[in-house]
Amino acid sequence: MTRPMIRLPLLVAALAVAVSACGSNTTTPSAGASAPLAPGATTVVGASANAGAGTTAGQFCAGMKITFFPGGTAGGSFETVVYNGAKAAQAAFGPDVTYQWSDWDPNKMITQFQQAVATKPDGIAVMGHPGDASFDPLIADAESQGMLITVMNTELPTAESTYGLGYTGAVLHDAGASLATEAIKRGKLKSGDEVFVWGLKSQAGRGERTLGITDTLEKAGLKVDYYEIDSATNADPSAGVATFTGYVASHPNVKAIFIDHGNLTSAIPTFMKAASLAPGSVFAAGFDMSPATVTGIQQNYVSLVIDQQEFLQGFFGIEQLCLEKKYGFGGLFINTGAGFVDKSNIDAIAPLVTAQIR
Repeated sequence: MTRPMIRLPLLVAALAVAVSACGSNTTTPSAGASAPLAPGATTVVGASANAGAGTTAGQFCAGMKITFFPGGTAGGSFETVVYNGAKAAQAAFGPDVTYQWSDWDPNKMITQFQQAVATKPDGIAVMGHPGDASFDPLIADAESQGMLITVMNTELPTAESTYGLGYTGAVLHDAGASLATEAIKRGKLKSGDEVFVWGLKSQAGRGERTLGITDTLEKAGLKVDYYEIDSATNADPSAGVATFTGYVASHPNVKAIFIDHGNLTSAIPTFMKAASLAPGSVFAAGFDMSPATVTGIQQNYVSLVIDQQEFLQGFFGIEQLCLEKKYGFGGLFINTGAGFVDKSNIDAIAPLVTAQIR
């Protein structure tokens, strides 16, 4: 399928308005949390986590009902930034938005999608972790009822092709491969070196990013020890301490670790301290920014992070549904995968991470 491509600078004006509205939002999302005001707005009516930002002048999407899936749990480092992007778009454009937290559980995402369809919203913004086989029949049913769907974070290639759905997020296999390639270069890794990859290969769609890492490392001749992130650790990184320390104890020659999970990346310092690994003793690479990851980079526990700018996933997830509902614009394919973050540029990005925009 040839999908519409759009470069992010074309949407800078709208995003700038929304980020100004968002401000430095460092609060944990919770029921009843107020949406940020758009510039020039004096009143926001009914602005809660389960209600729209109200109607102000210029809010072209006022009255549209959207169900939005930020991904994990309220307060999680990655999903809070997704949520903040969605709330900024909600404040700028005016739809009524209901937020559903899924604990990163694909089965729960499916159940919640079915429940959302039953409420008959105008549009639903989903994360594609369950994969096409599980999601597509449900999307077909929603589309047949006139609901608009857009995808974030993890692609649903068949559904996107069949229905012309928009996608906002990184190209997962490419992102994983890029991280591995950059880590090999920066970490001076060579054929025969032992490396640890902790990821989500078993998840349809979502596993493509882990495959991008392992494919690249194996092609370079490295010895890859792969561990699947279990359900408990997927929901709560602290549950993975025993797995990590057990691995390090039995593999003392490990040269690098790759963690394919934003919330687990933020826990790298915790994992390394528990395993008695000194900062910089292994090359540690992962995904996505958070305050804990900033500290980890500054303290040399985290060597390299690829940033997929998850704020944009939330913002454009809402905006795409509004544009399609109001103006009939087709789904846009927006690659939010950005560059790399390490100690050389962390000071420039850190304030935005503190504001939960990056």
